[in-house]
Amino acid sequence: MGNQAKLSASGNDYDFPVLKGSVGPDVVDIRKMYGQTGMFTFDPGFTSTASCESALTYIDGDEGVLLHRGYPIGQLAENSSFMEVSYLLLNGELPDADELSNFEFTISRHTMLHEQLLQFYRGFRRDAHPMAVMCGVVGALSAFYHDSTDISDPQHRKISSHRLIAKMPTIAAAAYKYAIGQPFLYPDNSLSYTGNFLRMTFGVPAEPYELHPAVEKAMDRIFILHADHEQNASTSTVRLAGSSGANPFACIAAGIACLWGPAHGGANEAALNMLKEIGTPDKIPHYIERAKDKNDPFRLMGFGHRVYKNYDPRATVMQTTVREVFDALKVTDPLFETALRLEEIALNDPYFVEKKLFPNVDFYSGIILSAIGFPTTMFTVLFALARTVGWVAQWNEMISDPGQKIGRPRQLYTGPTQRDYIPVDQR
Repeated sequence: MGNQAKLSASGNDYDFPVLKGSVGPDVVDIRKMYGQTGMFTFDPGFTSTASCESALTYIDGDEGVLLHRGYPIGQLAENSSFMEVSYLLLNGELPDADELSNFEFTISRHTMLHEQLLQFYRGFRRDAHPMAVMCGVVGALSAFYHDSTDISDPQHRKISSHRLIAKMPTIAAAAYKYAIGQPFLYPDNSLSYTGNFLRMTFGVPAEPYELHPAVEKAMDRIFILHADHEQNASTSTVRLAGSSGANPFACIAAGIACLWGPAHGGANEAALNMLKEIGTPDKIPHYIERAKDKNDPFRLMGFGHRVYKNYDPRATVMQTTVREVFDALKVTDPLFETALRLEEIALNDPYFVEKKLFPNVDFYSGIILSAIGFPTTMFTVLFALARTVGWVAQWNEMISDPGQKIGRPRQLYTGPTQRDYIPVDQR
């Protein structure tokens, strides 16, 4: 059992078990705290509370470490593929050649959307935000696939997991096509997961789509870097929705809704908007001074991170990817020059170094996505597409956990105490 943590309250001493993970800080098990003491803990945002036991992803923010099933994100982004990382997150181990080939084949056989779902898109206004469309369409999947919503059946869970991962690129690409008034493109299963997505997004029926290897690789890396990130807001939302026994499509739709918030999924859009505001490299010193001024509302977006107090390990990979994409696409845009110059200045400025304000993954991914041709409204959609794998893996893990209970946070009530009702004519 290990150590005990002592709590002294109201003249009594209480002991609570201390649990150890395979790595990371120990946790105090307070499940019996209310029963023993009549008290709850107060932890807004649950930032000091472990809400579950998980073997998927480990983050050490101080050291700048991100591991998927034990493998460092840098190694996966450099050497692996998104499909392989998906298999790893879902199954716990890297696949051998046959397992990977079978997995890719299975996913490629689930890429098409029910034809009636394509009609569903036409119910949205053309100017609808693609995230609004995503929420609606993913939620609606449960109306089409009744054959895989028995969450107590591991086979059903597997099929719906595969369906979600396979259909998300088709759903995302269709949301983009609908917004710009172009026809939907059906999937082409001869292409890779990422290549297929790029073709469905940027291809048109009138001519063959030429896939750019550097762009495909960059996109695959962006997907890997966003695949899972431990118990963040959207993942916790998926788990909370799933704890009630809701079907997987509803749970993922809830995750997408949470990801929509600018503090979570919209950070790369904010970073790109900031670069547009700065404009050209010569204006950077002026904006850096503004960022240091506490009385100025201007903030450098895409720098620093809630968890990483060191260099974001995902950003290191993105740095090299930015240059690869620029070279391949022969991009010459003052925006990109500004970004590279800002990165250089910020990394050498004592103020930023001291405050550990390093460029994060959102700083780079926005620049790359913009260079590839995505409008900012699609950024969060791409994040949701990649994170679906993590959400599905976390949801599966939660359903299989015998210790799992329906989520039910407590509160510190500060409203009026009991009072009596007075009829309206006497008030």
